[in-house]
Amino acid sequence: MENNNYFEKLNFKALVEADGNERIQDKLNIIGVFLGTEEHITLEQMYRLLREKGYDYEPEFVRQCMKRMVDLGFAQKKQFESQPVRYEHHHLGRHHDHLICTKCGRIEEFANEDMERLQVKIAIQQGFHMLQHRMEIYGLCSECLTQRRPLMPLAMAKNGERVVVREIAGGMSARTRLADMGLRTGDHIEIINNNGMGRLILGHDCMRLAIGRGIAQKIMVSLDDEDRSTVCDEKN
Repeated sequence: MENNNYFEKLNFKALVEADGNERIQDKLNIIGVFLGTEEHITLEQMYRLLREKGYDYEPEFVRQCMKRMVDLGFAQKKQFESQPVRYEHHHLGRHHDHLICTKCGRIEEFANEDMERLQVKIAIQQGFHMLQHRMEIYGLCSECLTQRRPLMPLAMAKNGERVVVREIAGGMSARTRLADMGLRTGDHIEIINNNGMGRLILGHDCMRLAIGRGIAQKIMVSLDDEDRSTVCDEKN
């Protein structure tokens, strides 16, 4: 890895010298620090890493240098859902995808050759010439998953999660109201929208339901471990 970083830095030096710009050494210092981490870093994190190495560059200079690294193909700029812009290495000839934890923000890279071949095969079958692609899988990392209680209020469920209704803690009126909506203990539901404010939007039996946050606190659910898919035909 160190040899790769050395040649990457030489390559970057040749290209920025060809630009005819000043502050070549400062830019080499910045890319050196960037190549020294394998994390998906924000600009703020980059500023901190530079200060830890004893460099005190103005933020705009660092931002412009990172932009130039992207332009020249040494870095990739990533915008993951609900996260600030991040930068990662652009390794030539290597592709990877990402797992993003919606709770702690952890980002994990993965590569799967079978998946890559399948994507190419699907594109060819559709008569489509694929130039580039990316896959981002959002969910909970193993550490965050172990921290969750077996049962939790529906109001705590995350967007995209599938859960099973285990208990309804409300009184008879709440139970009746939910039953009228077609929601009962044992039902499997999908969280479509839970932004922490206002009503939750749920998917249940090919219908979308809107449930108030108060009553969602009284519905106890667990994660749905079953691999199920529902085919919803449009009704005329």
